Amino acid sequence: MSNNPSNQSIDRGALRLATVVLLVGALLFLAAGFLHPAREPANNHAAVFLEYAESTQWTNIHLGQFIGMLVMIAGLLVLFFALDVQAGAPGWLARGGAISAVVTLALYGMLQAVDGVALKQAVDAYAAAPEAEKAARFASAEAVRWMEWGVRSYQDFMLGLTFVLFALVIVWTARTPRLIGFLMGLTGLGYIVQGLVTGAEGFSPKNGIPTLLSYALWLIWSIWLLIYAWRAKDPGEGAKRNVAIA
Repeated sequence: MSNNPSNQSIDRGALRLATVVLLVGALLFLAAGFLHPAREPANNHAAVFLEYAESTQWTNIHLGQFIGMLVMIAGLLVLFFALDVQAGAPGWLARGGAISAVVTLALYGMLQAVDGVALKQAVDAYAAAPEAEKAARFASAEAVRWMEWGVRSYQDFMLGLTFVLFALVIVWTARTPRLIGFLMGLTGLGYIVQGLVTGAEGFSPKNGIPTLLSYALWLIWSIWLLIYAWRAKDPGEGAKRNVAIA
């Protein structure tokens, strides 16, 4: 008998569904992000606010990002049920990951309300304001931007924590390859770093490497988990084959 817990109490059907939903969510999120205006440095508010005001698809892009995050969080919740870890410390970690995922989605909805709606209205008003009102409109837009920094910082931290908690469950129980868990954990650490930098310095160039690494690792373990889920056999298949041969 195998001592690998990956063959015990895992719902293969739910795991396969989770992997598809996770990868679709990641691709939607990244695709919408690539459409985001990025010509000007994000912390150069005088320039970037005018760039945002020129965007005709701003709200749709941010809605697309929210949908991507919504699908990805749904995938993590399906993964929670697929792993079916209930007992001991791993069970508490799994439940903590599920709760953290829901909190992450709530924060991301708030972030996109601030960024995708409130900031767009503020920068449009700034761009269209007569010269006498420019300073006041700019100050209003910058206040909204700083609010965005705050929400984004906490959302990144919670998303990172979510990935770390799920990673710990995977590494502890080995119900999927442990290396997938390590990669997921590194993704989470990348988001935690992003949250810390954003909270201190806004959309600083210092976040470039953590952001790229997080995206790359996210895609790698999502694709690997998808392949593993669809290639792995159900635990009962071997037993059924042995019975048939006997």
